Amino acid sequence: MRIMHFFQAGLMRRIGIPALLLLTAGCAAVGPDYAPPSAAAPAGWSTQLQDGLRPDPADPDHLARWWRILDDPVLSDLVARAIEGNLDLKQSLERVREARARRGISRAGLFPEIDASADVSRIRRSESSGSGDENDFYAAGFDAEWEIDVFGGVRRSIEAAEADLGAVEADLGDVMVSLTAEIGLNYLEARTFQTRLDVAEANIAAQQATYDLIRSRYEAGLSDELAVQQARYNLENTRSQLPVLRTGLASAKNRLAVLTGQAPGALQAVLEKRRPVPVPPATVAVGVPAESLRRRPDVRRAERELAAETFRIGEAVADLYPRFRLFGTIGLESIDAVDFLESASRFWSIGPGVTWNVFDAGAIRNNIAAQTAVAERFRFAYEAAVLTALEEVENALTAYAEEQMRRERLLDAVDAAQQAADLAQDQYAAGLVDFSSVLDAQRSLLSFQDELARSDGSVTSNLIRLYKALGGGWTGKFNVDKKRG
Repeated sequence: MRIMHFFQAGLMRRIGIPALLLLTAGCAAVGPDYAPPSAAAPAGWSTQLQDGLRPDPADPDHLARWWRILDDPVLSDLVARAIEGNLDLKQSLERVREARARRGISRAGLFPEIDASADVSRIRRSESSGSGDENDFYAAGFDAEWEIDVFGGVRRSIEAAEADLGAVEADLGDVMVSLTAEIGLNYLEARTFQTRLDVAEANIAAQQATYDLIRSRYEAGLSDELAVQQARYNLENTRSQLPVLRTGLASAKNRLAVLTGQAPGALQAVLEKRRPVPVPPATVAVGVPAESLRRRPDVRRAERELAAETFRIGEAVADLYPRFRLFGTIGLESIDAVDFLESASRFWSIGPGVTWNVFDAGAIRNNIAAQTAVAERFRFAYEAAVLTALEEVENALTAYAEEQMRRERLLDAVDAAQQAADLAQDQYAAGLVDFSSVLDAQRSLLSFQDELARSDGSVTSNLIRLYKALGGGWTGKFNVDKKRG
């Protein structure tokens, strides 16, 4: 307490006025002030909105949790598992924590640095230069140094660190958007393969019945061997598709397991039961381009990166100016432990300091020019992110609407192919056509049914891609400080 009282009474009187003057001078930070760029978004989408697409403002809650709109509890469970266990997401969370810590490091530059030290030593002086006596030496004290941010270099570094944190948080959102979309797309792929397996197995059953009929007619002398072999290769060709479909299904399941942070095969029981492809909602509100740009975390990340690099120009400019600092030392030193805490053992020193780089062969100005170029590069990167975002939404709108139309045509084709297959069977049984007509009709039916199953999956998959392009799958809030998984 005596040491601190001495410090306050003795030192603060000497540093108060200079410090106040320096702090008053440091009101404005050097370098450019940042202004967010205005995204030149068109008033509306160039793609014609049809097949349920509406320009109405998107519901933020529905967009953030788009998978609930599909009303599939298995999909919702998989998304929850992924948010809890995905390893890419955990890496992004740690990057946010790192950025927060680095922001704290930058803020520390506004405050003094104080070091405490203490030591005891045994000293012997030489007989040639002194008495040759041996003494103990006791010392303890505090060293303080404070660089006053007169020209705002430290403040610019703090602003840059804040922007870096915002960019990393936006990157976390981008990971979330991609993760939920990947879960949905792979889930749709798994359900599509299951539907295609159902189609193939149903056709195998029908073709097996046809083969059995043709073979019995051949054995009764009512058909020729050519028809038997045609029915056989048609059946075996369809059977040959099953391994390919099962392989695709297994790959989709394994990918879902990895996306949820589990080993391949861990979701076998969850996805074992075959379920149909989730049906998309009747209408989808897509809003206007400006809304999409505000929601997309990748655009937000590009804007925050531009802000950080703009603030770093000020950091570089601050090196052109002098640096002011206050430093001081206070402590005790004695050659006798008994006298160590006495007032006679006190010592102190204090003073202001200034350093100014008066010659560096243009290094500082070149650093400013380099950082200015970096900021311009990130400005172009932001503009590119905006264009990419608009492109992705336009492509997703077109793909969703066009696949809806394709699916409607395939429904008509499947209906016609089913009738053709039934007629060919009847006419063959009546002896009106040869077996090649039955063969062609069955192959066409299988092809159209398989394409329809693919289209069902593509319609909903394109809807998921549209939600992703609109920035869906991210609420803007995430508990970064929750217990690490």
